[in-house]
Amino acid sequence: MILRTAGFAEITTTILYSLLRLRSEVFVVEQNCVYPDLDGRDLEPGTLHVWLAEGEQVTACLRVLDEPDGAARIGRVVVAPAWRGKGLGDQLVAGALTAIGDRPVRLESQSGVTALYARHGFTVSGPDYVEDGIPHTPMFRPAPSSQPPPAGG
Repeated sequence: MILRTAGFAEITTTILYSLLRLRSEVFVVEQNCVYPDLDGRDLEPGTLHVWLAEGEQVTACLRVLDEPDGAARIGRVVVAPAWRGKGLGDQLVAGALTAIGDRPVRLESQSGVTALYARHGFTVSGPDYVEDGIPHTPMFRPAPSSQPPPAGG
């Protein structure tokens, strides 16, 4: 499994098709959420796409957006059904955080997978809410340089 990161202009059409197909298959079809996935944010200059692939087949992906305050926002996190339970979510988030570097990060987790993000230093940052019939939990991870040192260290 290979982890890749790229801006929109650097993605091949084959990989772009695979990224968008996976997002559509899971978010629109599997989760039955009719929403405009192609929202224009993929094209923004600061947007970073992170994905895992076997050859040209994308198995998991997410995107990182720039926030106006300098923070990053992780979203559109998805793992193909056949690849779930194999640790791809952790690999994907770790790769995204490496690419983000020393910036604070926000995300809106589906409430059933908050433990994934907690393993990477995210904490709940607001009340749960329902979007498209799915419970979500806002989460935040401060910039690594602003985190307190570990206890006893």
